[in-house]
Amino acid sequence: MHRTIKTRCDALLADTVTGAVRVPGVVAMVTDRRHTFYEGAAGERLLGGGTAMTTDTVFRIFSCTKAIAGVAVMQLVEDGRLDLDAPAKIHVPELGAMQVVEGFDENGIPKLRPPKRDITTRMLMLHTAGFGYDFFNEPYRRLAESGQLPSIVSATKASITAPLLFDPGERWNYGVNIDWAGQVVERITGTRLGEVLRERIFAPLGMDDTGFTLTPSMRGRLATLHQRAPDGTLTPLPDFELPQEPELHMAGHGLYSTVGDYMRFIRMILDDGKGEHGRVLSAQTVAAMARNGLGALKITPLEGVIPTLSNNAEFFPGLSKSWGYSFMINDEAAPTGRAAGALGWAGLANLFYWIDRRNGLGGFWATQILPFADGPSFNGFMDFETTVYDLHKS
Repeated sequence: MHRTIKTRCDALLADTVTGAVRVPGVVAMVTDRRHTFYEGAAGERLLGGGTAMTTDTVFRIFSCTKAIAGVAVMQLVEDGRLDLDAPAKIHVPELGAMQVVEGFDENGIPKLRPPKRDITTRMLMLHTAGFGYDFFNEPYRRLAESGQLPSIVSATKASITAPLLFDPGERWNYGVNIDWAGQVVERITGTRLGEVLRERIFAPLGMDDTGFTLTPSMRGRLATLHQRAPDGTLTPLPDFELPQEPELHMAGHGLYSTVGDYMRFIRMILDDGKGEHGRVLSAQTVAAMARNGLGALKITPLEGVIPTLSNNAEFFPGLSKSWGYSFMINDEAAPTGRAAGALGWAGLANLFYWIDRRNGLGGFWATQILPFADGPSFNGFMDFETTVYDLHKS
């Protein structure tokens, strides 16, 4: 099977980087509970730059950061240092000052009121606290456009302090919740998030090419971000870089990594918390992270309101989807072959992963293109995942 998957998936990657509407370069891998059994790369790190995409290429993984930060939160729960249902303001007092926005006055200033209840860390992990993103929520877009809300890629405290869109706990809405959860981790440990992740996650997993700051070696392997225009053409954005000395280590989007490193993280979740150099989580905690935490609430489609950053996006339209700590859960079997109850999510520059604990399979597809939900990137990922399952079953 492994020889066949190499042939089929290599051809699929090659098709993705050719043709009139293509991706500049892609890296993709698949793992079982023990090892990566497929890895491939195609195209270039920079369109027209002449440097081939390689399996050790470094990517801005954007929201693929969230699941890793979620593990750090759950480690503190295991340690007895964090109660998910206690008001998060105990650790991060700023969260106690958050207000709910109810429209804008004639000068574009938000009208605010106190929330009906406190934000908890569980709400932050589940994206039910009331926060959003400017590229998915019109009130935040308006604040950003008027200069009242810095971009999240600035990695500043101000970028995550927009008012709540609704009362905490009342619905699911994707946003900067995990960035605040990262602040909970920092306040409890008294240590910057990057240090916590390195000591408690990256070291036991052997993730040597992952961090909020680029090492010289990582910088030398960094893929360039590209912008796709409505006509399908691609423009490199060689100057785009997440801050190297950020005010905040952004738990929601700030990490650089390689696909190979992320496979080590995926394997840990597949293997009930065990890493190559030590246990990261208990099996019970991994199982808790993989359960629906929303109750009757469900994930809603993401509606892009800044076209250069995101298209409208939804995984598996028509299928019920929930959220764990901190992954999407498909409640029903997916058409790709992904089992019901599997985990997955994505990063803004069109990086996508899945973790199927029932079948012991996980995969990652990495490109560097804006806006999110890019057709060639997402369709390539769906084809890749489907091919993996087709061959796995045969």
